[in-house]
Amino acid sequence: MDVAAYMAELGQQARAAARKVARSTTAVRNQALLATASALGDARQELVRANQKDLDAGRSNGLDDAMLDRLELTEARIDAMIEGLAQVAGLPDPVGVITDMTYRPSGIQVGKMRVPLGVIGIIYESRPNVTVEAASLCLKSGNATILRGGSEAIHSNQAIAECLASGLASVGLPKAAVQVVATTDRAAVGELITMPQYVDVIVPRGGKGLIERISRDARVPVIKHLDGVCHVYIDSHADPEKALKVAVNAKTHRYGTCNTMETLLVDQEIAGDMLPLLAAEFVAKGVELRGCERTCAIVSGLVAATEDDWHAEYLAPVLAVRVVDGLDGAIEHINHYSSQHTDSIITENYTRARRFLTEVDSSSVMVNASTRFADGFEYGLGAEIGISTDKIHARGPVGLEGLTSQKYVVFGDGHVRA
Repeated sequence: MDVAAYMAELGQQARAAARKVARSTTAVRNQALLATASALGDARQELVRANQKDLDAGRSNGLDDAMLDRLELTEARIDAMIEGLAQVAGLPDPVGVITDMTYRPSGIQVGKMRVPLGVIGIIYESRPNVTVEAASLCLKSGNATILRGGSEAIHSNQAIAECLASGLASVGLPKAAVQVVATTDRAAVGELITMPQYVDVIVPRGGKGLIERISRDARVPVIKHLDGVCHVYIDSHADPEKALKVAVNAKTHRYGTCNTMETLLVDQEIAGDMLPLLAAEFVAKGVELRGCERTCAIVSGLVAATEDDWHAEYLAPVLAVRVVDGLDGAIEHINHYSSQHTDSIITENYTRARRFLTEVDSSSVMVNASTRFADGFEYGLGAEIGISTDKIHARGPVGLEGLTSQKYVVFGDGHVRA
């Protein structure tokens, strides 16, 4: 296969399809999503057979159990894909919404209209259900998409692609509105991220290495986050009961997510009282604590933290703990080591909370809440394509609105500029 020619063909088809999707109605796009859900339900056996090919190949290639688990399409996961399509169909459509309409002294009205981005390229690994999630959000927001899943899920993704094509065709939308790359050749990724004439934005979903490579090599704008080094700071004005509950949840609710707390900061004024309580809770839940010198002086038996620990996204039951000199010390630490994902302060002092919100430079900043809330569903977005730590266009959880842009619209009645 000539990969460059193949990807250029996908790009041309996506660009043409994007124009048709953009002018389609909300009702038509919703019908396409629901028709896809029906097609998935009818194709359960085909999906399972295709997925079994990927699982067999994965075992032969030495994939570990965690990778195989992410790869597997169980009945429950097929049900979840079907339910997810119905949920996205039920979300408000941002496309065409006009806001901020104002009259100007000249008499014209000026406002902003939400419009699709155009063609979205999405690169992801392992989980074939991402194919449905990503396609549904792009389609609902009026975009065409080119999906490049991991090579380990090629058969599963192609089976899902047939269901997506069926759903689109049933309402007269072009099949090219959602295209799943059919080659496992890694050169396809290189082509996809360097086609600005066909692709408007790239969304990478995967490990840090993948995202670093795409960010470095792309000639198309990228919506991304590299890692989630999230902090919880317990202030000297914190309610101890709240602090304990929030910190434990932020770390132990799930270990392998990007919004899990990786570093706990405690004000030196209360460290002597709080750290033993916190350590007892974490140790009971099997969390390894790596403490700074002051932390280790208060709680014995901890692993001494190194400089690398303040940068670490463990995605595991390991937590770095540091005693800091008040709010200034906490803000300084976070802004130096944070990945600008999610950071939280536990305090009953309104003034300190406001300072934290103002001065911590992250995509989500919280007061008296677990970092685990940094999620599209929890924010009321209904669903998300990912988390962005960028500062331009979209920041934080990226839902339907994040997959649109805005253009100015002007209404006049024969007005001319004097």
